[in-house]
Amino acid sequence: MNEHEFWQPIRLSLQVALLAGIVALALGTAAAWLLNRRRFPGRTLAETVLMLPLVLPPTVVGFLLLVVFGRRSPVGRLIEALFHKPLIFSWWAAAVAAVVVALPLVYQTMKTGFASVDRELEEAARSAGASEWAVLRAITLPLTCRSLLTAFVLGFARSLGEFGATLMIAGNIPGRTQTIPTAIYVAVDAGNMPLAWAWTLAIIAISLLLLLLTNRPLSLPGGSRP
Repeated sequence: MNEHEFWQPIRLSLQVALLAGIVALALGTAAAWLLNRRRFPGRTLAETVLMLPLVLPPTVVGFLLLVVFGRRSPVGRLIEALFHKPLIFSWWAAAVAAVVVALPLVYQTMKTGFASVDRELEEAARSAGASEWAVLRAITLPLTCRSLLTAFVLGFARSLGEFGATLMIAGNIPGRTQTIPTAIYVAVDAGNMPLAWAWTLAIIAISLLLLLLTNRPLSLPGGSRP
């Protein structure tokens, strides 16, 4: 194996995890804010569905995604008609799988973060004429900056380590959809333990850097800390 082939799964994993982390953070934050601030029929069911990928086996999640986005499904046919190629067995499919499995962690983290915000500060801003968007942008999100960082790192790390759902919907195509976890699996299956160890150490190093990032004190403008 040449150097390019070694680094390809690492680059692809980082690419997938970065996109999935950003998308999961946006969706999870929006869902946590909505469900934490609004009461409506079906709220409990919606929260349960959001958390479901956390308890389902990854292969089950991957199978459901395959049914939804497969080439025979309406969604799959629509995507193929719009982009002239199917979603499944592409790195985009790996990103979709990563978003789904990372979303519960992001949602739960942001739910806790929003619950810790002092409601009186928000109410004071509303009474002064601030819109809901202004309250969210100027008060709520700055007060949950630590939760936002933690949620992104958890989503990124979960996406980086995703295996089962990714294998089901994206497959294991070297150079196209092979991520670090699937590459490690193939290396072990082939008896290439040095290569498996090299990829394992790479993903451990990335994970350690992420943990160090979340454990660092977070300073806000002006030198204050949340």
